[in-house]
Amino acid sequence: MRTSIATVSVSGSLTEKLEAVARAGFDGVEIFENDLLGCPLSPDQVRARAEQLGLSIDLYQPFRDFDSTSPDRLRANLRRAEHKFRLMERLGADTLLVCSNVSTDAVIDDDLAAEQLRLLAERAADHGISIAYEALAWGRHVGTYLHAWRIVRAADHPNLGICLDSFHILSRGSDPGGIEAIPGEKIFFLQLADAPLLAMDVLQWSRHYRCFPGQGGFDLTGLLAHVLRTGYAGPLSLEIFNDNFRQADTGRTAVDAMRSLIALEESVAEVLTTGSSLPRPGQPGGFAFAEIATPDPGRLGGLLGALGFARAGQHATKPVELWEQSGARILLNRTVPEAADDGATSLVALGLDSPDPAISAARAKALLSPVLPRHRAPDEAPLDAVAAPDGTELFFCDSAKPLWREDFSPVVPPKDGTGSVRSIDHVVLAHPWDQFDEAALFYRAVLGLRPHESVEVADPYGLLRSRTMTNAAGTLRLVLNMAKVGPRGLPGQHIALADDDIRATARRLRDLPDEVTLPIPDNYYDDLRARFDLGEERHRELRELGLLYDRDERGEFLHLYTVTVGRVFFELVQRVDGYRGFGMANAPARLAAQHAPAPAPVDPQLLTGAGGDAGHRTEMSG
Repeated sequence: MRTSIATVSVSGSLTEKLEAVARAGFDGVEIFENDLLGCPLSPDQVRARAEQLGLSIDLYQPFRDFDSTSPDRLRANLRRAEHKFRLMERLGADTLLVCSNVSTDAVIDDDLAAEQLRLLAERAADHGISIAYEALAWGRHVGTYLHAWRIVRAADHPNLGICLDSFHILSRGSDPGGIEAIPGEKIFFLQLADAPLLAMDVLQWSRHYRCFPGQGGFDLTGLLAHVLRTGYAGPLSLEIFNDNFRQADTGRTAVDAMRSLIALEESVAEVLTTGSSLPRPGQPGGFAFAEIATPDPGRLGGLLGALGFARAGQHATKPVELWEQSGARILLNRTVPEAADDGATSLVALGLDSPDPAISAARAKALLSPVLPRHRAPDEAPLDAVAAPDGTELFFCDSAKPLWREDFSPVVPPKDGTGSVRSIDHVVLAHPWDQFDEAALFYRAVLGLRPHESVEVADPYGLLRSRTMTNAAGTLRLVLNMAKVGPRGLPGQHIALADDDIRATARRLRDLPDEVTLPIPDNYYDDLRARFDLGEERHRELRELGLLYDRDERGEFLHLYTVTVGRVFFELVQRVDGYRGFGMANAPARLAAQHAPAPAPVDPQLLTGAGGDAGHRTEMSG
C-alpha cells in the first residue's frame, strides 16, 4: 500500500522533513499547518519541491472547531475554510482534515453538525477538495469514530468522509471491530500511531507520547486488519506527536518510521493471510560471541583471566584475540573504531547464532538495515553484519557451521577447571534517549525478538529506563537501557555470563589480592534480610561473597558485577529453577556502587594465578 507521514512526526524545517521522508522511501506526506507557516517557501514552491522528491501531498491539517457552532461562528469558519481551500490548491493537496469541535461553545446537536459539515463539503467540492472528519478523543461532544461516522453518514455528501486515527480509537478503549461497518470508500484517510499504555490525561498522552507502530502497546495489527477489510485503498499514514522525535535526527527518525510501516504491513498480511514479501525472520538462538574493542587488551585480558577465561586464538589477519570459557566467547579487538572518539574500551559487535544467515541479512536489508561493508580476506569466513541503532555490529553466524572460529589460530590450549562460566546469559546495550524506541522496534522487526514491558530503575542521579528483548525460546536475551549523558552518566554496556557455580567463582575472586568485583554496600544486605528470610547462614554467605539475590515465582537468581574497564563491565549470573528475570530490584544498589569512586589500579602481577594467559594480565581499573 502507499505510505505517508505527517510532517509533525519528525524534526527540522519543512524542507528538511520532506527530503528525509523521501530518502526513507515514503510515497507522500501530510502537511501539518505549523510547518507550512514557518516555511520561507511559498505553497507553490513547496508543491514543486515535493514533486521533485517524488512525494504527493496527501492531506493538509488540521482544521479545528468547525462543526456544531453558532451562525456567526459558522460564517467566520466558512471564510477561514475558503482561504485554506485556495492554499491547498496551490499546494496540490486534495484532502483537508477537519477535527471534531473542542471549544466550549460547541452544542450537542448531531443534525446541526451534519448540516454544517455538508455545507463545508459543498464549498470544498468547488475546489476539488474532500473533507476527512476526525473524532478527537477529547472532542467536546464527538469523541468516537462511530459517532463521527453517524454524522458523516447523515450529511450524505460525496466530498465528506471520515478520518480514522488509531490513537483516538484505541486510547479510549473503543472496539475497532465497528470499523468494518463503514464502507471503505467513505474512509478518506487513515492515521496510525502507537503509544505506551499510560494512565494519564488523553490529550497530554496524545501530544507527547505517541510513537511508531511496534514501539508501544496498541494492537495496530488488529485495527489495520479491520480497516483493510472495508476495502480502504488510501495510504497508511503516520501521525506522531512525540517530544523525543521532534528533537532527534530527522533522517534516522524517518527511516525508523518507514521500518515500522513495513513491519506492520507484514503482521497484517499474516492476519489476513494475504502473504508478505518480507523474508521470514529466523530468530537467533543465542550469542556466538561478543566483541570488545580496546586500546589495551592486557587490561581486559587480565579481567577475563580472573573470570576463568583463557586466550584461545589469534585471528589470522586482524588484531583480534579469542577468549573462551565453555560456550562463552569474547573477542578482544585492538582496533578501536572511529566512532569511539575517546578510545575507551567498548562493546562493538555481537555474533548471533542464526539458522539461516543469508535470510537474516536479506530481511535486515528489506527493513532498511543494509549489510555493512566489511573487508575480508579470500579464505576468511563470510559473515554478514548490520548496524544496530546504537552502532553495535550484529553478525549473523551459521549456528550449524560456525566457520568464523576457523579464522582464529590456536595460541594457548584452554585450561580446564579455571571457571564455571557456561555461556553468555544476556547482553545489555546503552542507547541515547532519542534511539531507545528505535532500538526496540529494530530488534522486534529485524530479528523477530519479543519486547517486554519497559521498566524504570532508580539511579542516584535520575531514572534508568530499561526494556528486555528475547527470542521465543528464551535462549537469547538483550536488555536495552536508555543511556545517561553528562558527568553523572555511567557506562551502560555489560555482558552477563551464565555461571553454574557462582559461589565458587565469588570465593575465588574474593581471595584475589585486589578487588575484581564491584563492592556492594552493607545497607543492601541489611535490606535483603528484611525482604527475604533465607536463614542466617545464607545471608552471611551472600554478604561475605558480595553476591546479590533475587527471587520470582519460578526460582532464584544470584549475581555479581565486576569492576569497569572503559565502558564495559561483566556480570556473573546463576539462574536457579527457572528464574526468568534480571535482578532489576538490585539495580539501584549496583548503580550506586558504580557511582562511587573507582578502586585503585590492580597490580598485574597479583593476577598471575587467576587463569588464562599470564602475559595478558595487567591492571583492570576503569
